[in-house]
Amino acid sequence: MEIFAGPRPILELANGTLFLVIIIFLHGTGLRIISKRYTKLWAGVTSKTAIWKINVILAIVISGLTALHLVETLLWALPIYLLGAIPALRDAYFFVLESYTTLGAGNVTLPDDWRLIGPVIAMSGLFTFGWTGSVLVGIMTEFGRLDHERARDPDNAQHKG
Repeated sequence: MEIFAGPRPILELANGTLFLVIIIFLHGTGLRIISKRYTKLWAGVTSKTAIWKINVILAIVISGLTALHLVETLLWALPIYLLGAIPALRDAYFFVLESYTTLGAGNVTLPDDWRLIGPVIAMSGLFTFGWTGSVLVGIMTEFGRLDHERARDPDNAQHKG
């Protein structure tokens, strides 16, 4: 019984793993850029800052994180489309989004020679979403500290909205 039918699966996994590492590196770079921007914006926040301004900061961060994931998934979809594994870019992108989010509904599938790439895409999504989640936990912890500080400040009633 052969574990792999020739060198193709090894090459497929090697290429997928290389691309996974590239995507995770890009994710780290993107997170660093977003974190620097957040830190600059947050440096100006005090217990007197209007809540709407604080919410705009959170919206900016969430928008940046969303854009980062959308770019990463597009980077996965492009070679799948350009190499002809899935002939339409929209379908390739849909496949990657399903795999990256580990939804895996199977509405669009890769040819048999490419099928090991789907789980590798899912692994990259697990890594990057986990990393993004940890960044959001850190940010929300700072928001919680600010809320706690505001709750202790009796003069802060006019800054609640």
